[in-house]
This record gives sequence, structure tokens and C-alpha cells, in this order.
Amino acid sequence: MHIKWCGHASFLITSASGTKILTDPYEPGGYDGALSYGSIPDEIDIAVVSHDHPDHNYIEGLKGHPQVVKGAGSHTVSDIAFKGIATYHDTSHGKERGESTIFCFTIDGVRLCHLGDLGHPLSAEAVNEIGDVDILMIPVGGFYTIDATVATEVMNTLNPRLTIPMHFKTEKCDFPITTVDDFIANKTNVKRLDTSEIEVTTATLPSSTEIDLLTFAL
Repeated sequence: MHIKWCGHASFLITSASGTKILTDPYEPGGYDGALSYGSIPDEIDIAVVSHDHPDHNYIEGLKGHPQVVKGAGSHTVSDIAFKGIATYHDTSHGKERGESTIFCFTIDGVRLCHLGDLGHPLSAEAVNEIGDVDILMIPVGGFYTIDATVATEVMNTLNPRLTIPMHFKTEKCDFPITTVDDFIANKTNVKRLDTSEIEVTTATLPSSTEIDLLTFAL
């Protein structure tokens, strides 16, 4: 499995058989230019959308004819089973920013969990629904999502083999959120990678939680 961090909460995941899954496609130049990651050039087979905000649901800008996965419950596309778990975009049961969806799915024997714009600590019920996680894609920038402290708690609770931070301030994201620095501070299991792409198999997963800090691709 090949994973590329396009930027923000968008990852391009390519299976060994060539199926291309894209999480949370953003609108390039959205929010009056505050989000300036580039357009995604690949033809997408499946687009996974955690919620309907322009930095997460820009399906119309994608190449190909992707099938869209959104909302809580079970979804099966191209023999891939997606499990959506309902959460909120804030700490007020959605009164400020609405709902968001966590998605869990397995590619090439590796179980992935994309937390979307999770805005609160996970309930015990949600943790149980998520189950075992090999790769966790987690927002860490705060303000619109959980911050570094809560993200650390969530990571420790889910205990993934590999964690990839997302949804934090970069030179191409001028939202009022923090950089990744608060999240990785004082952690010894961080790998700063000078790349946006990694290859992962069941054999290459770390034995205990490792944080891979990718650079955005676009």
C-alpha cells in the first residue's frame, strides 16, 4: 500500500492492486485563499468524505469518476468495506460546526482509521467501534478539531502501530490552527520524513506506535 499526504486531511491511498482511495478532498484556494494546497492530479476510484465543508468534500474537482463514501454505517465499494462512525466537529454535540465521520477500512491487510475533523475526545463506545488500528490519521491543529493534548490522548487510547498527523497549520494552510510542533513536542517516537509518500505493508508496520511526520505533496 502506498500512502501520499496531499495536504490538510487529504491522503491518497493506493492499494497493491491499483485502487486509488482519496480521503477528504479539499478545494484548492478555498476560504479566500487561506487553503492553497494544489489540485490533485490523479484519477480517483473512491473518495471518502468525513463531512460537508469545502476543505473536506471537494468531489467536483477530482479526476475520474470516484464513488463517494460518506456518513455513518457500513459501505462497501470495490470489495473494500468502510465503517463510518458518527462524531462531532466540536465539543458541543455539533451545535457549533455540525457532525463529522470517522472512517475505518482495511487495505492490503492493513487497518486504517481516518478521524476526519474530530472535535472532541472519543467516547468509550466510539473507541470500541473503531477497534484495532494499524494506521491512524489524526487532526492535531486544534480550534476546528482536537488539539495536540487531546490528539495525544486519542492516539494513546487507540494505540495504533503508525500515526500520521494531519489538519495542522503549514505555509499552505492559513487557518487559525497550530502547527504540528505542539503535537510532536517531547515525543521520542517521531520520524520527520522529507517526503510526502510512504509504502506500508503488514510486514513493515512498526511493532509499537511510531509517528511519521510527512511533508505535504501539493
